[in-house]
Amino acid sequence: MIRNGDGHGIGAARLAGLLGDVRAGRGPAYRTLAAAVRVLVDDGRLPSGTRLPAERALAAELALSRVTVTHAYRDLRSAGWADARQGSGTWVRLPDGPLRPDGAWVPAPVRGGVIDLTHAAPPAPQAMSALLRRAMERLDAELAGHGYGPDGLPALRERVAARFTARGLPTDPDQIVVTSGALHAIGTALGELAGPGDRVLVENPTYPAVLDLIDDVRALPVPVALDREPVQTALPRAARQTAARVAYLMADFQNPTGVLLDDDARARLMLRLARQGVVAIVDETFVDLDLRDGGIAAPTAPGPRPCAAYAPRDDDVVTVGGISKIAWGGLRLGWMRTAREPAARMRRRLARAQISPPILEQLIGVEVLDALDDLRAERIGPLRAQRDRLVAEVGAEFPDWRVQVPDGGLMLWYDLRTEMSTALSAVAPRHGLSLAPGPRFGPGRAFEDRLRLPFTHPEPVLAEAVRRLRRAVDDVGAGPVPEARADLVV
Repeated sequence: MIRNGDGHGIGAARLAGLLGDVRAGRGPAYRTLAAAVRVLVDDGRLPSGTRLPAERALAAELALSRVTVTHAYRDLRSAGWADARQGSGTWVRLPDGPLRPDGAWVPAPVRGGVIDLTHAAPPAPQAMSALLRRAMERLDAELAGHGYGPDGLPALRERVAARFTARGLPTDPDQIVVTSGALHAIGTALGELAGPGDRVLVENPTYPAVLDLIDDVRALPVPVALDREPVQTALPRAARQTAARVAYLMADFQNPTGVLLDDDARARLMLRLARQGVVAIVDETFVDLDLRDGGIAAPTAPGPRPCAAYAPRDDDVVTVGGISKIAWGGLRLGWMRTAREPAARMRRRLARAQISPPILEQLIGVEVLDALDDLRAERIGPLRAQRDRLVAEVGAEFPDWRVQVPDGGLMLWYDLRTEMSTALSAVAPRHGLSLAPGPRFGPGRAFEDRLRLPFTHPEPVLAEAVRRLRRAVDDVGAGPVPEARADLVV
């Protein structure tokens, strides 16, 4: 971590671009400015240790008085979000103690509870308690051994492999690598496939944590817009132009847009990326959450055919999956599927960081995969109703907002039609709401006019969340809505 203001600074123009219009709020401008800076620090767009620009320069960029900026900086320091030293300026920091509410909501009466709309993860289904008990019964047999198994439990790898085979991609257990969650799998794959200076293609918008993982291996993300060209042509075109080595994508209810690629798009995409020498990391985190009537989430359906089924070779694709979305986010269990030789390399890489994956989580994973049809049957109906309820509530309260309702997944990606996402996220906690600002899902200030809203809460909670969102929008005091863009998808 950078300390004592010795880190790099951010220019006034660059910071102003990230902050947006902080003059629109109905409260004091210094308070809106301080809140917007906290959002940037909290979500990582303004790293801890970054030196803030001089007050006069930032005031000029934001069309504010210097006194307003001075007051905002003072607020940040008093709340523990900034430090200062004579002659060194002011630099941001993460405060001591918890940074955000725990997401609990007290329904009636509301006593300081916060509705968490930053995490797209539902609570555990009712069936999970019984599955946990069955896993504990299996644990007795494992306790007689030493508990170390760097390759993962054979029973789990067999079930994951069988699941791929049932979906049209013949797979051997040796091709499965067990990890501590899907994000762990993505990080491991990136560490194996990319290094400093390498270019990694990412859909834009994309899953925010992947941008952090790319930065961790010192690779360079290459964002590829999804709204002007189909992904099956946009990603290969970007690969040719940038000499990228790796691409990260979600073909199944993409996060945050919810887009589902059809079979033809998958086939074209995998073939074209392979021709460019690009290894695709395909994230199947949401693959089991098809909400269409009679769709791939129907209890008797095996799921969509994996992207890797269309690749020329097994080592052209690393397929990532996990159980956090269909089961529970608190279970950190995931996997990768690729060719045998790269799978063996990744297992060796994992063994250097952890001797073996946790046994109990793997036993739970066995039970989850055995009960997958039942879990899907329990999940899909409520999620479909929650999605439709949130669409209806937002549509009634904000008729100018636009959304393409997804066929699955756990979230809606709204076009607010005005740039206020960071400011809205900054004031939301004052109204008992926690939001993820749109720019977190892409580089720079992109998506300041977007907001991801998960539909993972019960319907009454979602209705209350929209009421609180209304108050937050009023607090921001957004200006007139611009004309709809020609390329807007409704």
